[in-house]
Amino acid sequence: MPLILNIETATQYCSVALFDGNRTLLEQSKEKNAHAEIITAMIEKLLIEAGAIPSMLDAVAVSMGPGSYTGLRIGVSTAKGLCYALDKPLIAISTLQALAYGSRNHIKNNPEYSENTLFCPMIDARRMEVYSALFDINIRQVRETKAEIITENSFSEELQLGHVIFSGDGATKCKSFFKQKPNAIFLDDFLPSARFMVEIALKKYNKNAFEDIAYFEPFYLKDFIAAKPKVKGLY
Repeated sequence: MPLILNIETATQYCSVALFDGNRTLLEQSKEKNAHAEIITAMIEKLLIEAGAIPSMLDAVAVSMGPGSYTGLRIGVSTAKGLCYALDKPLIAISTLQALAYGSRNHIKNNPEYSENTLFCPMIDARRMEVYSALFDINIRQVRETKAEIITENSFSEELQLGHVIFSGDGATKCKSFFKQKPNAIFLDDFLPSARFMVEIALKKYNKNAFEDIAYFEPFYLKDFIAAKPKVKGLY
């Protein structure tokens, strides 16, 4: 069983995980937006818990976005640095696909859901905009990833056909639009996690689906726009 380090930094809370052949080990941050300060220590702690050293890793998987510009840069830079230093392959995983995968596993034993159930992971893109996509019960993507402003008319067709499972920090701020739609199911406080990446990373590893470390960049979806500082005075 390959030992793959999984790194998730796309949103406010970062996490790292690996599967040691018997169990999935996870380190999750409790502090918002502290990725740069704690990601290295989290990886070191995780490896110690697994009884492993960096050279024992077979690959590094990273959440590729969409998500926070700064968070993605930190995660990808960390992953690429490890791959360069250890001469290991890099695996990229869609943040939304991993969240959809985790959502499906969360509800898979509920008989209420059917083959028509769709999963809509959402990442907060600030203001009333979210990054979202749609996945079927087999986590095949059935609608492209896009940045969109959610209204009460969003997903009307899908919600008429069956359940849509919404998850992620973007879903939280959109929940009020779907109060009158019984097929809209929200997984509260269900956020991206490195543990949702583990099985996807293993499948990609077995297919040799690796990235070019030198040229790989995160999937930002939108250009970064720096916030203008509030000027209180010249002096």
